[in-house]
Amino acid sequence: MSFKDILEKMIEINASDIFIRANSPLRARICGNVRVVNDKTLTPEDVETMVLGMCDDYQKDILKKDRNSEFAVWLGDHWRFRVGVFYQRNTLAVVVRRIDLNIPTFQELNLPGKVLEKFCREHRGLILLTGITGSGKTTAIASMIEFINKNFGKHVLTIEEPIEFVFDDKKSLINQREIGKDVHTYEDALRQFTLHSPDVIYIGNIRDQKTCHAALTAAETGVLVFSTIHTINASSTIERIVNFFPPHQQHLVRSQLSLFLKGVLSLRLIPRIDIDGLIPAYEAMILSPTISRLLRENKAWEIPKYISSGDIYGMKTFNQCLIELIEARRVSPQVALESSDKKEELEMQLRNKGLL
Repeated sequence: MSFKDILEKMIEINASDIFIRANSPLRARICGNVRVVNDKTLTPEDVETMVLGMCDDYQKDILKKDRNSEFAVWLGDHWRFRVGVFYQRNTLAVVVRRIDLNIPTFQELNLPGKVLEKFCREHRGLILLTGITGSGKTTAIASMIEFINKNFGKHVLTIEEPIEFVFDDKKSLINQREIGKDVHTYEDALRQFTLHSPDVIYIGNIRDQKTCHAALTAAETGVLVFSTIHTINASSTIERIVNFFPPHQQHLVRSQLSLFLKGVLSLRLIPRIDIDGLIPAYEAMILSPTISRLLRENKAWEIPKYISSGDIYGMKTFNQCLIELIEARRVSPQVALESSDKKEELEMQLRNKGLL
């Protein structure tokens, strides 16, 4: 089975991810669940031949040096995929994620349109999309960039590893730089951005202190910065960012966040009951005077309480979102409870509403 055959199979079965591993059959993620889709066991030689056929010389060098590589590939003109190649048990493995070239709207993604539009209308600051891998962060940011593209005359600069969604210029000009091809590192790209006069910067992922510092500095200098981080909610996001830095710098970082962290949208995808598929549950935190004060005073643990009462700003907790999805008959109470960080609290609320 060739790599092209695997991509075509992925489209045929509507899989979001395909898993290729030596000494294992082909598996796919369909509606959130991983399933075997082909009984044939792939040999180490099969996988190695497949990987060498899909990698160019640069990617082969990265794989040899770092023992992993990430890049994107096309299938014809209509399908694009993100590919992650890595070693496990000293043999190659591959994870392929499908990228939908049709960039969906906020409404199509079942995300809070008013909140995301508010984020897109900001002139400077830091907006973070958080969640585990595969929770929809990149798709949500692509939708935000496309909203800006359709409605405002901006220069948008993206820094990605690899480029996933590809944008066509509309009202905005969008330049996309890929790590390893257009620029060596995130740090290099963020050192150079002032020469490129962007209004909006998208940083693919904040993974370390250097990238975080550069993102905060860009927000401070008058640019709107979008990025992602692998955390589960707003309070854990703030703790992660602060802990990137040594103790003597943490007070300054909290002060910067209190001024420039305009919002955090945390996502997780959960199974639907109305149709086949997944739907996002989310927590939305928006900078308010109270949230700003809590950030300055190092009281991130109090933030969930104020999110739950911040509907005037558009804020919402995961549990509030889950209850809305249950009332709309889009998810079951059992799945909502499994997805909640505060199960006892949600269970009590559901019983009080007669939903359980």
